Amino acid sequence: MGEPVIFHVDVNSAFLSWTACDILEHDPNAQDIREIPSAIGGDPSKRHGIILAKSTPAKKYGVVTAEPIGQALRKCPTLQLFPGDYQLYARRSHEFMELLRKYAPEVDPFSVDEAFCDMSGTTSLYGDLVAFAHRLKDEIYETLGFTVNIGVARNRLLAKMASDFQKPNRVHTLFPEEIATKMWPLPVGELLFVGKSTAAALQKMGIRTIGDLAKTPEEMLVARFKSQGHMLYRYANGIDVSGEITHDAERKGYSHSVTLPNDVTDGAKAKLILLSLCEVVAAKLRRDGVKASTLAVGITDCEFVHSSRQTKLYSSTDVTQKIYETVVELFEQLWSHEPIRLLRVSATNLDNDAEQLNLFDMGKSEKMKKLDRAIDSIRNRFGEDSVVRASFVEHEE
Repeated sequence: MGEPVIFHVDVNSAFLSWTACDILEHDPNAQDIREIPSAIGGDPSKRHGIILAKSTPAKKYGVVTAEPIGQALRKCPTLQLFPGDYQLYARRSHEFMELLRKYAPEVDPFSVDEAFCDMSGTTSLYGDLVAFAHRLKDEIYETLGFTVNIGVARNRLLAKMASDFQKPNRVHTLFPEEIATKMWPLPVGELLFVGKSTAAALQKMGIRTIGDLAKTPEEMLVARFKSQGHMLYRYANGIDVSGEITHDAERKGYSHSVTLPNDVTDGAKAKLILLSLCEVVAAKLRRDGVKASTLAVGITDCEFVHSSRQTKLYSSTDVTQKIYETVVELFEQLWSHEPIRLLRVSATNLDNDAEQLNLFDMGKSEKMKKLDRAIDSIRNRFGEDSVVRASFVEHEE
């Protein structure tokens, strides 16, 4: 199969780009808000909330993502603000992922506006894969109307780092032989999953660049940062501890994660997000005719500290509700109430065995299975957004 090739495809200023596309679809003569100082965030009429996405002209005024709207307006009084439209974003995200699936044998969404594509072994189909990344970038713009950055590398870590290089509308590579020249000169705070407090602690140790970190003895980092020290050392040296995307036929498990546009501090909201992740994982299990007997939850907090917890089930399952109930229990045991940046649900230890049921559970379990089958059937025919759980609707403001 040759060496692995991973694309990380990231929509440029996704929420703002998707809003711009929607405005232009309704009125082709309208101003393209990507070309003026503009931003998505909060309630523009009340001028509260935070900036979720900003245009390139707004960036020139110093407007940054996640800052308060009032602060952004002081920097740029002419900043035009637009409210978030999460139904629009869901639709655009679906179109984006479906276009990627036309070409990639395996697509792993990382959030609503970015995905990893395993392109390994596709050279015979597409030729040089760096050249193909340029063609894919252009097709996304010509077909869907928004630009992306694509990082091309041997693993997910380096692909994601590459896609964050100069923006917008670019393709960047970060192969092992390019790490020293392209990644090591960067400030240590630009390394994936290095938060502000970790970066500050590293700088106090005299570690200012990613290259400095890569050359620091691993045992010194472990002594200061404990288990996170291993991750810091490996990431700085381009080693992806999460492993590669695997093809379905080779899977040892399924997982789905989402990086949140804003840190989540509300447990109810976190559980709603977990429900959506469970639906994706359970649907994949049912699609491939397997069940999982081990479930896990992963949390990355606002300081990019990772934690996880898993449990072994009495009986393997592919039922969404059962997976969700277990996941919520794990989440409640794990969460320290620190603001959440990323959530992940994993299902492993797969088998094809029939689910073992106790006498009092049989009726309820069969009803849940019928419901899952019905939802799968409708979504397969009419799209992922054709059925929405009432809990999602009730949670909308």
